[in-house]
Amino acid sequence: MSAHVYKRILLKLSGEVLAGKAGYGIDGGMLDYLAKEVQSVVELGIQVAIVIGGGNIFRGIQGERRGIPRASGDQIGMLATVMNSLALQEALRSFQIPTRVQSAIEMGAIAELFIRQKALDALENGQVVIFAAGTGHPFFTTDTAACLRAIEIDADVILKATKVDGVYSADPVLEPTATRFEQITYFEVLQQQLKVMDLTAISLCMEHHIPLIVFNLNTPGNIKRIVSGETIGTLVNNTRKD
Repeated sequence: MSAHVYKRILLKLSGEVLAGKAGYGIDGGMLDYLAKEVQSVVELGIQVAIVIGGGNIFRGIQGERRGIPRASGDQIGMLATVMNSLALQEALRSFQIPTRVQSAIEMGAIAELFIRQKALDALENGQVVIFAAGTGHPFFTTDTAACLRAIEIDADVILKATKVDGVYSADPVLEPTATRFEQITYFEVLQQQLKVMDLTAISLCMEHHIPLIVFNLNTPGNIKRIVSGETIGTLVNNTRKD
């Protein structure tokens, strides 16, 4: 077993990741890519939990623009995360990775209800646990759900997968001169209004001292490099190391 610095991680994926180049729906090639990336850390003995969004299928805020009340739109979005979770579960199982989906909304025919102790038992037994349906309540993002579940399962770190290689002082696409932070504190994120996660998610992580690493998922092997101790992306925590 290779040396690694984390025992238990929570991987936060956006729903858009599953869409691949199409920009919507679920791309089979991306499912396989994600399964391989997760497999590489499971083989190290790392316990892996995953929270995935539903933006490739539906976003509550989009529904609001079409006249759907935000609460109803968010409920539709929660169901989209369940669809993504089930698809990812099957991809992981195809790579012989034992996986279970736990939903914040009761739907016993397709996923078990989230129960903290069951999730912990599954992680300890080497199973990947995918947390679906967000927090189970409208008006909360899957970023907040990721932070909440990370706290509940005592995760060592949250890994937020993105399309860029970390947190920047501004949008690097719009501002070519934007600088990337190797490390930044939660307070500085709030102070500079950087779009890392929503305020509720940031506050949860900050209060419970859970480190967050924002990294580029499109570089193969990045998750394995992070858990092996390499400096990848941007570390967000409560204490800056100068």
